[in-house]
Amino acid sequence: MSLLENVLYIQAGFGVLANIFLLFFYTSVILGDRSKPMDLITCQLTFIHIMMVLTGGETLLAGILESLKFGNDFKCKTIFYINRVMRGLSVCITCLLSVSQAITISPSTSLLARFKHKVKAHIVYAFFYLLSFNLSFSSRWIVYVAGFTNVSKTHQMKVTKSCSLFPMNYIIRGLVLTVTMSRDLCLVGVMLTTSTYMVIILCRHQRQCKHLHSVSYLRASPEKRATQTILMLVVFFVVMYWLDFFISFTSVLLWMYDPVILMVQQFVMYAYPTIATLIQISSDKRIISVLKNLHSKRH
Repeated sequence: MSLLENVLYIQAGFGVLANIFLLFFYTSVILGDRSKPMDLITCQLTFIHIMMVLTGGETLLAGILESLKFGNDFKCKTIFYINRVMRGLSVCITCLLSVSQAITISPSTSLLARFKHKVKAHIVYAFFYLLSFNLSFSSRWIVYVAGFTNVSKTHQMKVTKSCSLFPMNYIIRGLVLTVTMSRDLCLVGVMLTTSTYMVIILCRHQRQCKHLHSVSYLRASPEKRATQTILMLVVFFVVMYWLDFFISFTSVLLWMYDPVILMVQQFVMYAYPTIATLIQISSDKRIISVLKNLHSKRH
C-alpha cells in the first residue's frame, strides 16, 4: 500500500505544480488586453483543480491544519467541505466552459449567436452564482463529517485515515442522492448536448472548407483547436466524474468504504486535474510559445 501511496502523492504533486503554472499563465493573460472569455473560465477551473487535489484525502492542507494545532474534527470538516464544494464547482464550471465555447463558435445565423457579446460580461456573475449554490448545497457535510472515533459503537463510515461520516436518516440520504444525481445528470446532459452541437458545427465547417480549398491547404483555426480541446476535456471529465460518482454512490448506499476503493477513488479524483492540465498545455499555442522561449533562453 505504501508504494501506491507514494505514486498517489507524486501524481498529486505533479497535478498541483502543473495547475499552478496554468493559473499564473491565465492570470497574466486576463490582466493583459487580449484575454478571451475561455481564459477566465479556464483560470477558474485551474484554481478549482488545485483545491481539489490539495483537499483530497490526507494531503498537504491536512498537514498544515494539523501543524497549526487545529483539532482533528475541525480539520476533517474543513477539508471534506472544501473538497465537496470544489467537486461540485468542477462539474458546473466544466459545463459552463462547454456552453460558452458552443456560443463562441456558433454561426451568426444560429439562435446562440445573440449571446456572443454577452458571454464575457456574464461569466463572473455565473461563477459567483455557482459558487453560492455549491457552498450552500455542500454545507450538510459540516454536520455529517467528523474526526474518526470508533466505528463499532457509532456506525461511522471511515472515508480517510482520520475522518468518517456519521449515518444519515434514510429519507435525508435519499433526498441528498436524488438532488445530487439530478444536478449532475442535468449538467452532464448539457455538456453532451453542447459537445454534440460543436461536433456538428466542426464537421459542417470542414465540409465547407474542403469544398472551397484543397485538403493540403487546410489549417486548423484557433477556434477549431480550442473547440477540439474542450471536447476532449468534456469527454474525459464525463468518464472520470461518473466513475468517481459511482464509487461514492455505491459506498454511501452500502455504507462501506474499503481502503483499496478509497485509494482507487483518489487516483480517479487526481486523474482529471492532472491530465486535463496536460491537454490544455499541449493545445494552447500561447503556452507552447512561452515554454519554447524559456527553453531557448536556457540554451
